[in-house]
Amino acid sequence: MGSAITFSGFNNIDFSAVLDAVMKQESVPLTTLQKQQTNLQSKATTFRTLAAKVATFESAVADLTSENSMLGRTTSSTNDSAIKVSAGSTAAPGIYDVIVQELARAQVTASSATIDSDTTPVAMGGTLTIGGIPVNVDVPVTLKGLAARINETPDIGVTATVVKSGAGAYQLVLTGKATGTASQFTIANGMTGGSGLTFGTNAVDATDARALVNNIQVVSSTNTIDDAISGVSLNLLKKDLAATTTITIGEDLASAKARIGKVVDAFNDLVKFSEDQNLAAGKGDASNVARDPLLRGLRNVLRDALTADYAAGGSFKSLAAIGLEFQRTGRVTFNEKTFDTAVASNFTDVKRLFTGDGSTTGAFTTLAGLLQTYTKADGLLKDTNDRLTQQVSALSRRIDDLTARLAVRRAGLQREYIAADTAMSQLNNSVSSLSSLNGQFRLF
Repeated sequence: MGSAITFSGFNNIDFSAVLDAVMKQESVPLTTLQKQQTNLQSKATTFRTLAAKVATFESAVADLTSENSMLGRTTSSTNDSAIKVSAGSTAAPGIYDVIVQELARAQVTASSATIDSDTTPVAMGGTLTIGGIPVNVDVPVTLKGLAARINETPDIGVTATVVKSGAGAYQLVLTGKATGTASQFTIANGMTGGSGLTFGTNAVDATDARALVNNIQVVSSTNTIDDAISGVSLNLLKKDLAATTTITIGEDLASAKARIGKVVDAFNDLVKFSEDQNLAAGKGDASNVARDPLLRGLRNVLRDALTADYAAGGSFKSLAAIGLEFQRTGRVTFNEKTFDTAVASNFTDVKRLFTGDGSTTGAFTTLAGLLQTYTKADGLLKDTNDRLTQQVSALSRRIDDLTARLAVRRAGLQREYIAADTAMSQLNNSVSSLSSLNGQFRLF
């Protein structure tokens, strides 16, 4: 602010105070703009909070838009050490008896033993053909080097390893990369020279997995069987012709209820947000968005969608019919007993009410589409955020411009006041000189 400027000839009036008073009055428009900017920034923060809550609600709704995601499945096995079981939401509930007759295995074939693995050449040239894929040998190659060549060969269906089978004795072991009889391989040794290799009978024959599922024969090239029971994956672990493992697939209503509960909680959180904004508006909080058309429109759209009738639901026309009940407070509650009764009476219609019937949208597919209007990249929430950002930026430019003009104005006034003060001081000095001269004349 600088040192005080005073009317030195007029009772030492503080000229800086005069300047500050004038500038304070002329800065009123700037203060107004700054307050407007702060309010807009607060509104932008409030809308970001709203956007996060809408995104949470949208995510919860999305979990109920797929027919296969509405209900999960429970699984159990009487012998987890023999069969591991998992089931998707499309699995048919039921009880299945399974006997594991055979496990799927990969073929394993070993060569005759050699003296060492990385010194003595086992071949000087030629070709080793494995499963119809040639492995060419054009230089002397040791057992270790041959294994490396096999593993570097594209599309070959085996993995080669060198195994120490005794003191100073090593074997080349070829293991199929895939299980099942379709992946068994032949070996044709066309290599020449060196100590030579011979291949005898298989250490392990390639086999298919075989099981009886409710006395129906099932064959698989792997130990994972996905097509014996619709929507169920069986992982065979142990062969036992005398043991029957009972697999039970049940409906998991708990998962559906949990998903519905998330929708209810997320919606009620939006209702509370709206209520909080109304309270803030009543207290004069300028950051509230209670009367913003976007919030009011969102609230009305969601309420209408949750209370509407849906033809896709068949015997269930509304969400209230399966337990989602609208309260006078604007909140939604979930009556699990009503839901259980609806599922027990007509599970198909409950799913259709949620997801649609293929030609008509259901409650949650409709909600998902409505929410997209707000949340997509060019949606209403993004538009509102962009609008507020632009308004804040525009105010920043006006504030910067007005601040610069006020600085120029203050500097100008300060120069004027300093000049006036200097003039007053000079006038005061002149008065003092005249008074002194007048005193001199009185001597005569």
